[in-house]
Amino acid sequence: MRRVYLPATLATLAGAYVAGRFDAGYAAHAVTEAVREWYTEGDLEEFEYVALSEAAQASLRLLALDCAAEARYENRRVVVAADVPEADVAPAGASPVRSAVRLSCTVPLSAVASVHVDEDAPQVRSAVADAVMALPAADAGDVDALFVLDEAASHELLWYDVTEIPDLI
Repeated sequence: MRRVYLPATLATLAGAYVAGRFDAGYAAHAVTEAVREWYTEGDLEEFEYVALSEAAQASLRLLALDCAAEARYENRRVVVAADVPEADVAPAGASPVRSAVRLSCTVPLSAVASVHVDEDAPQVRSAVADAVMALPAADAGDVDALFVLDEAASHELLWYDVTEIPDLI
């Protein structure tokens, strides 16, 4: 089995909860050879933190899509940690993100180990909302926008047990 980190939003988490799964083909993050090569020192726990952090960054992009669709959920980053068969995890291809992988399997909720979500606090919600708005400029290389993304990333995600998903959504 391999631990993967699925970037999500509260809306996508709610959809997966109702469906009982995350569909195959989901863009996820995991400890990859590229992560191990880039971070020459560290143990598995530190590498997994890198994958979790990069999944949280990907969650911002999902939030941007939710905002465009006028989602009814709050702007909070969500990352779902799950264990899937090793054979169902493949490199994401041309992705510039070191931890990016593609899942060929459906991820049932029974495979979810934990859920990581931004704290429901005004300063965190504000930092995440600002980061979502800064994404286009950050993608264009704007240093100030990158700083805004770093500010959101400085807020640690809180850990939730899978049994707490109904309370989150």
